[in-house]
Amino acid sequence: MLTERELQINPIVQESVLHNTKTLTTLHNLTASLFGVGAGILGLESYLGFVFYLIFSLITSALVYAFRVRPGIVKESQAQGKSGKERYFRSSIELWTGGLFEGLSGFVLTWTLFYGLVRA
Repeated sequence: MLTERELQINPIVQESVLHNTKTLTTLHNLTASLFGVGAGILGLESYLGFVFYLIFSLITSALVYAFRVRPGIVKESQAQGKSGKERYFRSSIELWTGGLFEGLSGFVLTWTLFYGLVRA
């Protein structure tokens, strides 16, 4: 938790945190549709399709962390001494699972569509 002095020196702008959350949710929604296309073309059924979605959603979050969040944390920690994911997202759970359930409906929709097109 940041102290009051640290917040005065380097404030966290809530609008930016909300923008990051919204962007991550949008990314998960778009990739969920692409994952549905992949699961449908591969002909995955039942739990395998949902496991496919879960694994690739977590990979997407890991890529966001590796290429966007982590470099910012490293750069700030070198300049100031300490930093964390809380500067970019409300919590680390939000980074890894944010948008996971919102994208599920798009995944199921495209999964069933492409499964039906390929198998028909």
